[in-house]
Amino acid sequence: MQIINSIVTWLNFKRVYQIDLFKKFPFDAQQEVLFKLIDMAKKTEFGKKYHFHSIRSIKEYQERVPLQTYDSLKPYIERLMHGEQNILWPSDIRWFAKSSGTTSDKSKFIPVSSEALEDCHFRGGKDVLALYALNYPETEIFKGKGLTLGGSHQINKINNESFYGDLSAILIENLPFWAHFIKTPSQEIALMSEWEEKLEKITEATIQENVTSIAGVPSWTLVLLKYILEKTGAKNILEVWPNLELFTHGGVSFQPYREQFKKLIPKDNMNYMETYNASEGFFAVQDYPLRDDMLLMLDYGIFFEFIPIEELEKENPRAFHIDDVELNKNYAIVISTNAGLWRYMIGDTVIFTSKYPHKIKISGRTKHFINVFGEEVIIDNAESALKIACEKTGALLKDYTAAPIFMGTDTKGAHQWLIEFEQEPESIDQFARILDESLQQVNSDYEAKRYKSITLDQLEVIKAKPNLFYQWLKEKGKIGGQNKVPRLSNSRQYIDELLELNNKL
Repeated sequence: MQIINSIVTWLNFKRVYQIDLFKKFPFDAQQEVLFKLIDMAKKTEFGKKYHFHSIRSIKEYQERVPLQTYDSLKPYIERLMHGEQNILWPSDIRWFAKSSGTTSDKSKFIPVSSEALEDCHFRGGKDVLALYALNYPETEIFKGKGLTLGGSHQINKINNESFYGDLSAILIENLPFWAHFIKTPSQEIALMSEWEEKLEKITEATIQENVTSIAGVPSWTLVLLKYILEKTGAKNILEVWPNLELFTHGGVSFQPYREQFKKLIPKDNMNYMETYNASEGFFAVQDYPLRDDMLLMLDYGIFFEFIPIEELEKENPRAFHIDDVELNKNYAIVISTNAGLWRYMIGDTVIFTSKYPHKIKISGRTKHFINVFGEEVIIDNAESALKIACEKTGALLKDYTAAPIFMGTDTKGAHQWLIEFEQEPESIDQFARILDESLQQVNSDYEAKRYKSITLDQLEVIKAKPNLFYQWLKEKGKIGGQNKVPRLSNSRQYIDELLELNNKL
């Protein structure tokens, strides 16, 4: 273990120097990334189609290659999943990260290349430790093990040479051998698909380990920590892991969970680091503990572009590179990656809080959504599920909004729907059950969070009184065709106002 610690310390020192370089020269770093990507992919089918070999500038790249969505890249990805290669990227693509769907698909399958694993995802994980050690030079994190709560993977049924699963599971499956000496639980347990059994096995395998760090999505991690307390009878997690000092989180906002973590881990010097990683790539790391923004990582084999929100609906929206962005302006992210995603719109929006170095905060999605627990429910999911519920119960809708019910110390999360019916169903409870089941049918991430109610309980439907939404908009001075009720929200601001008004009517 001491040898590993020494190697890690040396590598961290070297890496911090490289990070300082792209902080000082962001445009140069990004330009180098783009032309390396173009050069590598110039003989692929996509590269030949857009004549990558003759692209000589960022502007020329933007003019020649159209913006892409999952739907536009889906035909290429389906061919990759059938075993064809050299389509979007020159190296073989055998892994596909499964994530929540687009408006037309229940799930997306994002290609993951060996370069994306090594130069992006794994480098991101190592940089978290490097930056943490830089901020906390007295850390003892390397004297223990890191617990990573991952997903599961299974063989792609289309082609036995291809595999798909949660990104976390793909990373665990492909970790270098030495990483297993500093991680827990074993790979076999980490990749189990049955969650109840998995929680039990993780608990058995880790409670005797010296766990110094945890990485995971806050909602799932809370489930694990509460399970461990229940099984061990401990009052808090420090009675199980006294040397725990870091929780690295991402995927959803940490704010709703912060107080619960403080109660479970009552330690003044417990540290928290946010990361911005997705199936498409690892994008940013909270590099300074006293700020809540994240450093955009510019040398991971990802070329970033940023489209101002007001440009999104235009036929040819302007896309800015790293040198041209402005502070405190909302941008949609566009990425070109070392897995063959070219000018791909991931659907996230960010605000720059700093330049030189470039730091960001995630500001939301390009569309309304609920993603407090990693479920990524979008408007189209909601509309599709409501349609099914109405057809099965004979109900007719007039208006609705939905928001999360946040986890409590002893309660799970859920979604709360406030619905004004034109024609009520015979049973609100039956409507809620069908709506919940239908939402699982159209969104695989919501389905995963609802599995055996481990993270999310069944959604709740509250009947709105007649004309509630009209009265609410009227009180806000927003009566008119351009003013709309927010269908989905990641906070309770709107629904709490509506519920208060609903009680007065």
